[in-house]
Amino acid sequence: MHRTLFLLPLASLLVAASAHADVVAGWTIEAPVPSGTSGPEYSYGAAEQGANIAGSDLNGLHANPETFWISPPGNGSQYSFGNNRWTIGDYFQVEASTLGYENISISFDQCRSSSGVEFFTLLMSTDEGANWTTLIDSYEVLRSGGGGSPGTWSASADRNPIYLVEADAGAMAADRESVWFRMQAVSVPGSAVSSISRLDNIFIEGTVVPAPGALALLGLAGVASRRRRR
Repeated sequence: MHRTLFLLPLASLLVAASAHADVVAGWTIEAPVPSGTSGPEYSYGAAEQGANIAGSDLNGLHANPETFWISPPGNGSQYSFGNNRWTIGDYFQVEASTLGYENISISFDQCRSSSGVEFFTLLMSTDEGANWTTLIDSYEVLRSGGGGSPGTWSASADRNPIYLVEADAGAMAADRESVWFRMQAVSVPGSAVSSISRLDNIFIEGTVVPAPGALALLGLAGVASRRRRR
């Protein structure tokens, strides 16, 4: 009897611990893109926080070689990651290892200028771009500030939750050497030159994969519980 009473609380603690989501890799854009940065592609670099920072990357690719990569005000913070000259197929992308984690999800804040791309798709690859899975077929990017916008994205105000986009990545993304998430434009901007999109507060999250010993304890606790009920 004493042994059963000990195992059941332990099992409950293990389940509760596994249900807590941790930041695997997160970009809050703490430093600006160097002034005057232009070109078809750019890598902002590794995540600033999370368990799997090593090898992570925030980057983007545009068809237009005259694209400018910029750091306009963030959503409740000093900087965000942005660019102009959008066309269909251009994208933002984040890459990180999810080794040691399951129940992977991604969330980020995204907004656009009045002439920016309105619709994006969210894609995921677990084989470095050889194959892609669609997580969100089409999501709307809200305009920030000015007439007709639903809200304001500002560095001088609190983070505005209306710009949040989030998705579950499914079992495919669990415990992988590398997972890529791509935010890709699927609609034509109002103006290529002035079409600006911004990203901020990008987080890949997951729960720790239970160690084999923890799984064995959970199984033993279940057996003990069944015996107690008998």
